[in-house]
Amino acid sequence: MNHTLQVIIEHDKDGYFAYVPELKGCHTQGDSMEEVMKNIKEAIDLYWSTLRPAEVKRILKRQVFTTSMPVSVG
Repeated sequence: MNHTLQVIIEHDKDGYFAYVPELKGCHTQGDSMEEVMKNIKEAIDLYWSTLRPAEVKRILKRQVFTTSMPVSVG
């Protein structure tokens, strides 16, 4: 079964940081976008392997949405 998870990626002077809101504690980092994408895929696979079937069902029912919001600065 395929399911789409949200992956949030942030970039700063130290590199890239990625996390999955649906999977508490599932995060990683990398020096490039390619590296962080490879690492988060591995982190997700490892995370899934630790879960019981009931936990997987509960997680797959969660919905996470992202949006943009204009704000005034200054």
